[in-house]
Amino acid sequence: MSFTESFAAGLASYGDHQCIWFEGRWYSGNEVAAYGAAIAEVLRTAAVADDAPVGLVVRNRLQHAAAIVGFLAAGRPVSMIYSFQSPEAIGRDIEKLELSAIVADREDWTDEVVAACTRIGGAGVAISLTEPIVAAVDGLERRDESRRHAIVEPGVALQILTSGTTGPPKRQAIMTPVLERTVFSVTSGETAPSDAPPELAYWQFGGIGVCQLVAGVHNARRIVMLERFSVDAFVDVIKTHGVKRSGVQPAVVRMLLDARVPKKDLAALEFLISASGPLDPETRDEFEKHFEIPIRLAYGATEFAGSVCAWTPDLVEEFGASKRHSVGRPLPDTQVRIVDPDTGAQLPAGEQGLLEAKVEPISPDWIRTTDVASMDADGFVTLHGRADGAINRGGFKIMPETVRRVLISHPAVRDACVVGVPDPRLGEAPFAAIEVTPGSETPSEGELAELVRRELPVYNVPVAFTVVDDLPRNPALKVSLPAVAALYSPP
Repeated sequence: MSFTESFAAGLASYGDHQCIWFEGRWYSGNEVAAYGAAIAEVLRTAAVADDAPVGLVVRNRLQHAAAIVGFLAAGRPVSMIYSFQSPEAIGRDIEKLELSAIVADREDWTDEVVAACTRIGGAGVAISLTEPIVAAVDGLERRDESRRHAIVEPGVALQILTSGTTGPPKRQAIMTPVLERTVFSVTSGETAPSDAPPELAYWQFGGIGVCQLVAGVHNARRIVMLERFSVDAFVDVIKTHGVKRSGVQPAVVRMLLDARVPKKDLAALEFLISASGPLDPETRDEFEKHFEIPIRLAYGATEFAGSVCAWTPDLVEEFGASKRHSVGRPLPDTQVRIVDPDTGAQLPAGEQGLLEAKVEPISPDWIRTTDVASMDADGFVTLHGRADGAINRGGFKIMPETVRRVLISHPAVRDACVVGVPDPRLGEAPFAAIEVTPGSETPSEGELAELVRRELPVYNVPVAFTVVDDLPRNPALKVSLPAVAALYSPP
């Protein structure tokens, strides 16, 4: 059975039973499937072939989840377009893709988006939770059949986007056979009965967050969906639906602590999985001590369509205490090695270098990442930062995460971000933005500089510091490095 067939079977198995919860109500499998069928019918009327790829200006809403599920169940490729851009930027994405049709929320069909779709001769479909739930966009009822529209590489199911932490998001093609691997990597091969507590999905569907939706429907699991993360919404669904596990960004761990959420409110959780960035040990220790909920570290990336390394229950039992700071071992279909960034030579156990992975369903080749990591003799991987964020200060290499770790060791610093900024003499220099712990006195620049000078070579000391109420974050809750760099004012 192909992935498309098994995914369609997973969707069909819900029937009239609960499938996706969104904004206070459950939608049955039949309702979700009917939504997808309605979109397909409008596309058919618009002269868009059943196997032609379409674009989706994606939001974490029921109608968008139903569109994605419907496309995958029908074997129609879909390219994600982030909705949190300006209308002009969405229009530019539409023109670059040159697809037969664009599906977007009714509110996203701005004049700029309609104009862009008109310029490429594409059809437009508006979706909503209020009537009409699916409708052709005025003036875009039918694609211009005299125009050639783009096709995607054979076998591509999804084109998802990176989070755009270091620059503009990049589009990554996910092949249909790879989605089998996505399901496995999200669940670590675990299955659950149909009456098990639901899975929680709140990460952006335009990127790696869609994996939770794909795995949930494929395995006929109930899914509780949030349009965006907030502490109140997260806590409410944990309490209301008895969610037992959730993947979270490191920022969420800090937010839950800062909000002083009562321990009893998260009592349903058996564990959390922290991914998408470094979680400092102090925050992890504080969370586990307060809530008595273990946090497991994991590692994945958009280009791998899910996890690369993770902790399975048997690994937790045997190595959970002794290798606590590791992201686990590579999954069974994955090989990992650590290489010298300059020579490409494989490094021995314990040494830091760039992580490369070979994932059998994706490629027979080694894929190099920009993540600095080490692997011990037992095959457990530990992350140390990102090489593409390294700052070259007059020939001296500075790892921002190393400087950040020193800054957050100050009791008055809740969080920090270090980025490279232009320096007329040295090329680049580190600059730091910090959040101050509520109720604490703001440390002086001299105090922070001296802290870094005591712990690291002098070239690691930032040229300037700025204090912010909250570090700028993108919708994936990652700190936006360009936005932090924009805070710097040269002397």
